[in-house]
Amino acid sequence: MPYVEPPIKRAVTFFDLQNLFLSSKSAWGYSFPNFDPVELSRLVITRHSGWKLTGIHLYTGIHDSKKSPFWHNFWTKKLASHKAQDTRVDIFTTPLHYNSGVPSEKGVDIRIALDLVRAARLDKCDVAILFSRDTDFAEVAKEIRAIAYEKQRWIKIASVLPDHPDFKRGIDGTDWIRLSKNDYDKCVDQRDYRN
Repeated sequence: MPYVEPPIKRAVTFFDLQNLFLSSKSAWGYSFPNFDPVELSRLVITRHSGWKLTGIHLYTGIHDSKKSPFWHNFWTKKLASHKAQDTRVDIFTTPLHYNSGVPSEKGVDIRIALDLVRAARLDKCDVAILFSRDTDFAEVAKEIRAIAYEKQRWIKIASVLPDHPDFKRGIDGTDWIRLSKNDYDKCVDQRDYRN
């Protein structure tokens, strides 16, 4: 018996900010993270009947202020601005780790995965929208389907990816939402945090 689809679906967005930046850079050549995640969330929600935006979660590693003051200040200002922009914004940051001077994120993907599973398990959303192309999240999609079966309720997980010939697939086990360059450009952040 199919699960009952709610007429109004609580939709929550989850942004892997570094992954989204690298995807937009690869697809369209943007040289810095110029997107507005709040506006991207609103855009995706308005394209789906019955979806209501109830949460926006932002995740990123942050550069050390001494090793990379430019990027440390950029992300600190950008995240603070988005938090002030919309009360539904929740932020998770972690310090970047440096190996021979090369920064890398640790713990961001696992935090996103845990938050996605928790939102499904605690009935905090009906639609989880992941702005990432990281194929590891296919395991999260499997877990959310298992939770839907266990709880006997309707839950959807979707992944957003640039509509570009190089990106043929979204995350397995999710609905793929393709984001055109035109739509992305409508959601460019008008504030420049590089100054």
